[in-house]
Amino acid sequence: MASTGTKKVLVEFPEDLLKKAEKAASELSTDRSKLIRLAVEKFLEERAITQLEAELAEGYRNFAALDLAIAKEFEYIDSEDH
Repeated sequence: MASTGTKKVLVEFPEDLLKKAEKAASELSTDRSKLIRLAVEKFLEERAITQLEAELAEGYRNFAALDLAIAKEFEYIDSEDH
């Protein structure tokens, strides 16, 4: 993780979630702050992937007609006996 510095933040947790986070941190032999940082990083990575997938799907939808037209142009090649 490349960072130029750190900042402290105050985050409020429901008591049961805090207990679960503390237990997980203990089981992973890490501290609560690192566990929370890792969770936020993972969330942001997954969010970026989801956004990229949505953009790709939109691109495929936008070019579907063109792709179909190109495929039809070469349809005769696929049907030729070699």
